Amino acid sequence: MTEYGYFLACEEHGPAELVEQARMAEQAGFTKLWISDHFHPWNDAQGQSPFVWSVIGALSQVTSLPVETAVTCPTMRLHPVVTAQAAATSAVLLDGRFRLGVGSGEALNEHILGDHWPQASVRLEMLEEAVQVMRQLFEGGEVSHHGKHYTVENARLYTVPDEPVPIDVSAFGPSATELAARVGDGFVTMAPDADAVERFRRGGGGNKPVQAGLKVCYGPDRDECVRTAHRLWPSELLPGELAQILPTPRHFEQASELVTPEHAAKGFPCGDDVDMHVSALRDFVDAGFDTVYVGQIGPDQRGFFDFYRTKVLPQVMD
Repeated sequence: MTEYGYFLACEEHGPAELVEQARMAEQAGFTKLWISDHFHPWNDAQGQSPFVWSVIGALSQVTSLPVETAVTCPTMRLHPVVTAQAAATSAVLLDGRFRLGVGSGEALNEHILGDHWPQASVRLEMLEEAVQVMRQLFEGGEVSHHGKHYTVENARLYTVPDEPVPIDVSAFGPSATELAARVGDGFVTMAPDADAVERFRRGGGGNKPVQAGLKVCYGPDRDECVRTAHRLWPSELLPGELAQILPTPRHFEQASELVTPEHAAKGFPCGDDVDMHVSALRDFVDAGFDTVYVGQIGPDQRGFFDFYRTKVLPQVMD
């Protein structure tokens, strides 16, 4: 049976708000948490970007739900050794209820140290090597590694969970999906793409978990919800590789001028029509996803959780 989690958006909310949303998500009947890992928001209207590892520490003290990053890029801004330490500590704090979601990243977050932003094939190479390094470190022994992209000398994690941290790999195209199937403990994406699920399973993913995220904007006034979604998340509707290569929130704002309110109305479930929200979730169920993480756009978090607790989740969890 498909599970339903809540997607905490670090780009849109400060740390105290995210912690409160986690509490409300558990009370509303969501069974898992995703949390984004960004250095910048996608645009200035979103207006936040707390350090995800600090927030995860706080989450460990207020919720019993499993937590996963969606997703961390362990290749540039954070070296895989540092990412492994952060993930291992998070898993200890959460009593093993932590999974590390990883991806090849976006220039928006990863170019900030002035490093060259490589082409997609190189980023996937870097990600595969980073996963290899982190898996070695999760075993708790001393690791030295001299690879194509990373050097590690005499590194050992002394604080590790009882079991190695599972690593799920994000993918949006065939090459990345094949990588996820080959090296991941699970598959992460953001669309109800049955073909991608099948490609992951055929490529070696087997029965490993496949997960996806869905942005919605609940509210009693659908037109206002459309305006809110269009103002805060037009980046979600940009085509092609723009999300991976644009370097600053300002550039995303410029590109997002191409996204109209009509695009937002079609791209996000907006308003309080129960059937529309249920239908959007069932698209993921029909595509074969094990977990769907729903993120509410905008400030009406309490209204969203009440709506999903009383109207939506009972229909999809029966």
